[in-house]
Amino acid sequence: MSASALALSALALTYLDARTLISEDLALIFRTSVAGSAQKRLERQGKCNCFYILEQYAQTQPTAIALRFPKQVKPYSKDPLSTPDSSSSGSLDDLFVIEEYTYKEVYDTVLKYASVLHHQHGVTAQSIVALDCMNRPEFVFMWFACWSLGALVSFINYNLTEHSLVHCVKIAGSTHLFVDNDPKVVALVQPCEFEIKNLGTKIAYIDDPLRAEVQASAPYRASNTDRGKDTKLTDACLLIYTSGTTGKPKATIMPWRKALVSPNLYAASIRLRSSDVVYSAMPLYHSTASFLGLLAAFISGATYVIGHKFSTSTFWTQVKLTQTTYIQYVGETCRYLVNAPPSVDERAHKVVCAYGNGMRPDIWRDFKTRFQINQIGEFYASTESPSALTNFQQGELGVGAIGKYGSFVSAVLYRFRYRIVKMDPEDNTTILRNPKTGFAVATGVNEPGELLARITNPDNVSESFNGYYGNSQATEAKIARNVFTNGDMYFRTGDLVRKDENNFIYFVDRLGDTFRWKSENVSTNEVEEVITAFDNKAHIDQVVVVGVQVPKHEGRAGFAVMALRDPTQLPNPAKFAHYLLAQLPRYAVPVFIKFVDKIAVTHNHKIQKNYYRDNHQFDNLSEQDEKENSSTIWWLQGNTYVPLKRQDWDLISAGRVKL
Repeated sequence: MSASALALSALALTYLDARTLISEDLALIFRTSVAGSAQKRLERQGKCNCFYILEQYAQTQPTAIALRFPKQVKPYSKDPLSTPDSSSSGSLDDLFVIEEYTYKEVYDTVLKYASVLHHQHGVTAQSIVALDCMNRPEFVFMWFACWSLGALVSFINYNLTEHSLVHCVKIAGSTHLFVDNDPKVVALVQPCEFEIKNLGTKIAYIDDPLRAEVQASAPYRASNTDRGKDTKLTDACLLIYTSGTTGKPKATIMPWRKALVSPNLYAASIRLRSSDVVYSAMPLYHSTASFLGLLAAFISGATYVIGHKFSTSTFWTQVKLTQTTYIQYVGETCRYLVNAPPSVDERAHKVVCAYGNGMRPDIWRDFKTRFQINQIGEFYASTESPSALTNFQQGELGVGAIGKYGSFVSAVLYRFRYRIVKMDPEDNTTILRNPKTGFAVATGVNEPGELLARITNPDNVSESFNGYYGNSQATEAKIARNVFTNGDMYFRTGDLVRKDENNFIYFVDRLGDTFRWKSENVSTNEVEEVITAFDNKAHIDQVVVVGVQVPKHEGRAGFAVMALRDPTQLPNPAKFAHYLLAQLPRYAVPVFIKFVDKIAVTHNHKIQKNYYRDNHQFDNLSEQDEKENSSTIWWLQGNTYVPLKRQDWDLISAGRVKL
């Protein structure tokens, strides 16, 4: 064959691959096959535990850096001239000291923590350990120490207090609760100590005395038998809490299958290598950071950087100082970074890929261009979902998609793994069924519908979906049966998506009574219960809470519509805000409140949440509202509620106010 013919053939193959993504499909099939074989081998060897991965790297690459922690040692000031550590160039480098731990050091420290947990606190393989801790190295040491002992771990959202915190400890049957000694976390836990101890749960703080005990302890490696020689991939390794439509947090069972396979597959899909450094300021109590951040890095033998807390002001400085090559995000963080003023370090980095979930199409290109990051690793999954969608996006193809695959994988995936079904137009939480067959109806091109994930073995549901710990009713509520054939079963994601003509999947919205704000799922029912209980239920007659879209802001902001017992007596705004901030995590406190004479209901007395979700009418603030201090709409400004005026809404909707 002539050189010109070969060149034409190569060009044709390149064009064909660009159209069909054959090479990406083949790589995905290969990775899935390898990961499947590896997990079965671990199960046969009795090593279904990520502790063995840490141990392996501690032995094979002991000097490789496993963890970095940019510890802030000086306060940040918005005024560079008033920041003692800032140079004339605006550098923020001196704000941080970088702590480093090799794989061997992490391993040895984990075994020291295991010694203290086991010998001083009685943690065993039968224990259920709740960990209420901020992002710091101790989180990882405690987590893996528990795994080394064979204990089941539950991650507590460190923003929780009062009934939500007690509920999470209770439903897991926690034998132990270990608490970060950060003053903010301690202040949330201490008021609940008596009630938690009455549950039979032992409470200990990760404080200086405990650290001293760790330093003085000899490493303790429990035997392989203690960790569970017969542990299966479907067995629980971790509990992660989520808010569902029932209104209370549920403990999602995370099986070893997810801990070992999902991070492996995702690391491969975004081309993560052992030489890479992953930075994440997402909370480790979420599966995004813990599973697809830290575990993905550890399984790859890479370095994981623990960002203590997300900060737009110092984000790029931390990324630069830690030599990060991969950054993790949720959609809001990307928007915050894009909307932030220019940073001296925003291009002084080594980042080749940003990965996470929820990056919206309207900022996708701006993010890549401004920060000179060509690769985006967008994924779609929920904590409890049996499988996930991915989109490793480069160039222009697939911008904004949550799932992007080639022709072959798409044909298989959206036939045998995922289906998108039409929803009842009268109730968008109910799957539309064909009146003749009783089966669901698949959506067409670009038609929104609920995404369903197939449960492959209806006779053993836990092979795909482990459900919620001690809550069979909530588990059953997530399963759709007889969807396309008699006897089939699907996991209901609760999300509306659409599939375009290229078989790329795009997120549309959430269904039901939950919404996402500040990267958290908010249960409207739970917020309604707290609001109703204000001042011993003396003021609120009825309340409905929804999430509403706000221009230039990611997710949906909490919007509470309230009917008062006495419409002429509005609650004290400062007192009401103080009450809500004490009872709820800040992300769950309604951003907007509207007072009405009566809550609208349907003919069968169901609250019309869709009406309030779609008709909040912030744009129609009257001139009278601008002039008066007693607007019927309030908004949360700092730690109090104030009347929402037209000029306030203009600034908010222009993205000039951080809600």
